[in-house]
Amino acid sequence: MLATARDGETLDEICWRVLGRTAAVTEQSLELNPGLADLGPRLPGGTTVRLPDPPAAALPMRETVRLWD
Repeated sequence: MLATARDGETLDEICWRVLGRTAAVTEQSLELNPGLADLGPRLPGGTTVRLPDPPAAALPMRETVRLWD
């Protein structure tokens, strides 16, 4: 998935704006974009960034038994 940075936007902000989360996604994005960190923390507007595929839907919660209530 490709995203375009707005002027002064950070990679974290792009991940949040496009994918709705940053946990583990920012690190994966840096691996997918060699040299991106060399541009600094605030990216120039128009920089194209490759993002990891959105995570699959969360697994359904399983009903559990509480031993001590």
